[in-house]
Amino acid sequence: MAERRDDRLWVEGVERAASSRFLLLDSDGQAFARSDDDAPEWMSPTMRSERFGDIPATFLGIAADAAWFALVVDEAQADLFTTLTGSRRVSLREAGLVFSAFDAGLFAFAKGITHWQRQTRFCSQCGAPTLVVAAGHRVQCTNPDGAHMHFPRTDAAIIVIVEDGDRCLLGRQRGWPAGRYSTLAGFIEPGESLEDAVRREVREESGIEVLHATYHSSQPWPLPASLMVGFTATAKTRKIHLRDDELEDARWFTVDDIVNGMASGDLGVPPPLSVSYRLIEHWLGLRGVSLDELIASAPPRG
Repeated sequence: MAERRDDRLWVEGVERAASSRFLLLDSDGQAFARSDDDAPEWMSPTMRSERFGDIPATFLGIAADAAWFALVVDEAQADLFTTLTGSRRVSLREAGLVFSAFDAGLFAFAKGITHWQRQTRFCSQCGAPTLVVAAGHRVQCTNPDGAHMHFPRTDAAIIVIVEDGDRCLLGRQRGWPAGRYSTLAGFIEPGESLEDAVRREVREESGIEVLHATYHSSQPWPLPASLMVGFTATAKTRKIHLRDDELEDARWFTVDDIVNGMASGDLGVPPPLSVSYRLIEHWLGLRGVSLDELIASAPPRG
């Protein structure tokens, strides 16, 4: 409904509609889940007008014959909402595992755009305070001499599974849970193509040169504002050379290495909500192995 965001009277009208729902986020970007279910605790227009009417709402859109909004509340207001509803706070990472795809998607949308609003309180051109307009989707500089307009931004990053015949390259960062390995990733630099970023990041992190980089899939990653663009790539060289400031470890894994490592509990992979999981799942699936089944049969990890 981008064409209606500037229609203030229309937006105010749908805010009051009985079918509309508001997703609350606290100052840390957490949402509120029902105490008895893995689903958001939506706020009704009635509760919004009676208890939270002075908080501006961000219009997310129309779906399932209802309008959906986001509200960011302070700590006192968050405590009030939990008292009124009995809800519990939930992070986006947790919600991505337990909410429905629709609910998790709305949460991701709300978290991403409200984070951008908080980060754009002053004009980057002149330093003047800004004003949120277009139902939350633009920020207007208040300096009458410039009146610069600011729009939401997303920082693109690549993530890639590199293969060399019957092996794939996985690495781990310091501070990860013991035994967890994942695909390599990094942000795109100015003037770089996606494919160039794949080649550079893999070389910087592991010393491996890659040949072909092929797009696989993408995933919004609003933690706080990224888009992960997934690739598969073919290795040109095989000798791993780690830089001190990049990965703690990187290894070539065969299918058997992954199967046996997960069965013993010595190897862990990223959670299913991540695009890295899907890249590993894709690589194993081409070799007749189901990552979902490996996860289901693996022993619990601490």
